[in-house]
Amino acid sequence: MWGFQNNDFAKLLATSLFCVAIAVTLNASPAHALRAGSWSWPLAGAHTISRGYEAPSVFYGAGHRGIDLVAEVGQEVLAPADGVVHFVGTVVDRELISLDHGQFLSTFEPVTSTLTEGDRVTRGQVIGTVTTSNHCTCLHMGARQGKDYLSPLAMLASIPAAVLLPWD
Repeated sequence: MWGFQNNDFAKLLATSLFCVAIAVTLNASPAHALRAGSWSWPLAGAHTISRGYEAPSVFYGAGHRGIDLVAEVGQEVLAPADGVVHFVGTVVDRELISLDHGQFLSTFEPVTSTLTEGDRVTRGQVIGTVTTSNHCTCLHMGARQGKDYLSPLAMLASIPAAVLLPWD
């Protein structure tokens, strides 16, 4: 009926459907597709993630809107990309700093900083130091595009482009 006796046709159809699925996925999350790997790590040295990103099931639901990196109190925190200081202060019981990178915001807590809102920062510049918190002995890093939280790993980790290989 459809001519599936021809193995080449079946392979072409499957490959086409796969490509459409990838295109739809990339269009649904342009931040991940366009900016992957564009930020540098906010801590020098080894990077150990003690808790990963957990998206909430609803906008105000429970989740973990960032990643926790193992850090020591007093360790320097570095700007992941060029930007402008968006906020410096205390929220609830934690000191934090937020940077505006144009289309994206990055946030870091608990961090003590001498910078003030409006200061320009460059990638790799020291923006503060890790301080104590009840949350963990870590640096919590968050990322946002507008009101939407993203996994900072999408901005930090370089994911190689997918390559389709021949079936034969």
